[in-house]
Amino acid sequence: MLPGAVAPDPLERLSDAYTATVDAASGTDIRVGTTSTRVNDFVNRGPEFDEVYVFPPLLQACALVIGGPFKLSSFHARTLRAGSPTQGLHVDVDRRSADWPLLGFILMVDVFRPDNGATRFVPGSHRREDVRAGEVPDGLVRDVEDLPACGSAGSLLVFNGSTWHGHGTNASSQPRRSLQGAFIPRTGRAGTDFAARMAPTTRARLSPLAHYLLAL
Repeated sequence: MLPGAVAPDPLERLSDAYTATVDAASGTDIRVGTTSTRVNDFVNRGPEFDEVYVFPPLLQACALVIGGPFKLSSFHARTLRAGSPTQGLHVDVDRRSADWPLLGFILMVDVFRPDNGATRFVPGSHRREDVRAGEVPDGLVRDVEDLPACGSAGSLLVFNGSTWHGHGTNASSQPRRSLQGAFIPRTGRAGTDFAARMAPTTRARLSPLAHYLLAL
C-alpha cells in the first residue's frame, strides 16, 4: 500500500475525468459485469491518467516481482456497484503462461473500506502452487484468512498477481471507483494492444518512459 501516490489536487482532476470518461464510454470498451462496470484503455483517455503507470515506486516493484524487462499489459477503470456481493478469491495469471510473473496495481479513486468492498488478499498465497490461475476452490478458501486492503483515495495498491484476491461486499450506498492495471514480462502478450489503439494526440504527449512501458 502506497498512500498519497496521487496528491489531492491532481486526484480531484483525475476523479472528475474518471466520471466523465466512464459516463461517455460505449461499445466494446465498456463491460458491465455482475458486480462492477469496467472501461478499457485508460492510456488513451486523457492526460489526467498518464502519471499513474509511470509512478517510480510502482516500476521498482515491477523490477522486483518480474525480475526482467516488462511492459504494461492493461490499464482500465473499474467501478464496484453499491450492493455488490463478495467476489470469490482468484489468481490473475497461470504460472505456466508467458505473462507470468504479473504485477498488479490498483489506484484508489475513492477510499477503500471494509464496508464498500475493499479488495481482500490472502497474505503469502503468491508462494502457493496449488492454484495456478482462476478461481480458488472452496475447499482451499476455508483454510485461509483474507484481509481487506483499505486506504484513502489517492493510495496505490501494488500486488503480486499470483496472490489470491477478490473484492469484498459493497454494503455501502455508493459505488467504489478504482483504476486497475498490470505489468507483465516484455515477451508476454499484453491484454490491450496499446500500439494499435494509440491516438496521435496521446502518442505526442507521452514521455519516452511511457513509450517504452507501452512497447510503442
